[in-house]
Amino acid sequence: MNVTVLEEHGYASALLGLSLSYRQDPERMSAVARRLCSLGEGHNKYLESIVVWLDMTAPRYFWQQFDTYRIGVTKQSESTMHTLTSRPLGQDDFARPVPDEYLAYLNDRIATGDWEGVKAGIPESFQQRRVVCLNYMVLRRMIRQRRTHRLPEWPEFVEHVLASVEHAELLEDEGRS
Repeated sequence: MNVTVLEEHGYASALLGLSLSYRQDPERMSAVARRLCSLGEGHNKYLESIVVWLDMTAPRYFWQQFDTYRIGVTKQSESTMHTLTSRPLGQDDFARPVPDEYLAYLNDRIATGDWEGVKAGIPESFQQRRVVCLNYMVLRRMIRQRRTHRLPEWPEFVEHVLASVEHAELLEDEGRS
C-alpha cells in the first residue's frame, strides 16, 4: 500500500469560520479547534472545510471497504478497462503473491486481447491506484472506525495519514497517539 498526501487546504479558512462563533481572531482558535474536534454533534463541522487529496495504491479488497465512505469523498482511479491489458502483469501488481501459473494465464489472456477474461479473473489482491479527495471529518471517522481493523491495510492507512497530514492532532481523540 502506498499513501501520499498530494495537497491539503482549508485549515486557515476553517479556523476563520470557527472564530465567527467565538468573536475571536482566527489565530487564537487552534486550541478551540483541538478541543472541539472530538465532540461531534456539529461542534466539529469546521473539519469538513479542511480538504486533503491523497494518491493511493491499494488492493481491490481494500477499495471495497474504502468505498463504504461515500459522503465527502471523491475518487478517480486507474481504469481497469484502459490499463489492465496495456502490459503484462507481474507479482508487484498484487498485494499478495498469486500462483505463477495463474499469472501466466492472465498474461496469456492479455496477449490475446481477452479483456473480459482478464477482468473476470483478476484477483482481489490486484493493486489499483486512485486519487482521493476527502476532508478531515471523513478521515477522523475512518481513523476511529478502522485504526484497529483486522485487515492490515487499514492500520497502515491510518499510520500513513497521521504521519503525513499537517494537523494530525485534529484527527485523533485526546489521549491517543
